[in-house]
Amino acid sequence: QVQLVESGGGLVQAGGSLRLSCAASGRTFSSYGMGWFRQARGKRSFVGTISGSGGITYYADSVKGRFTISRDNAKNTVYLQMNSLKPEDTAVYYCGARSGWYGSRLENEYAYWGQGTQVTVSS
Repeated sequence: QVQLVESGGGLVQAGGSLRLSCAASGRTFSSYGMGWFRQARGKRSFVGTISGSGGITYYADSVKGRFTISRDNAKNTVYLQMNSLKPEDTAVYYCGARSGWYGSRLENEYAYWGQGTQVTVSS
């Protein structure tokens, strides 16, 4: 069982930056691929993912070059650094944990989810 708690959301102007954190419970955090998703006006969409060791990352085209995912397995935490934010990045951001070390862009492959954190980007 893994419990996830996101933090770091807030209101920021376009062009600004935010860093989201996702703290996980449990002793086997490094065995989970982690993903970030966001939800605005309905469907949850993929943002990016990171492997258990942190060596492999993958991003949605819409955030590539602006967002960076990292993790600190000693702290059981995964991060989403968001730079050059745009109003269209406004959403509730969720982290997910996927058994099997690799992450995935498919929402239904994640067994555990946090409660989400709101990010609002003003123009």
